[in-house]
Amino acid sequence: MPAEQPQWILDARRQLGLRIRDARIYADLTQEELAHLTEIDRSTIQRIEWGGEAKFSHLLLIARALRLPVRDLMP
Repeated sequence: MPAEQPQWILDARRQLGLRIRDARIYADLTQEELAHLTEIDRSTIQRIEWGGEAKFSHLLLIARALRLPVRDLMP
């Protein structure tokens, strides 16, 4: 079983998720629409927005779909 993540990592993941959600809403996209644009499952988008782990490739796809540099999504 993997070791528990330090709280600062969990907090950073949550901040990342909130930034993605805010950018998605600002772009007037639903999770389903963002999933279609990125070819990522909607459940994965939802998990990332809730602070779940995200692959870097997913972050690149999401940033591109939102027309933002990845750094703007990072906490």
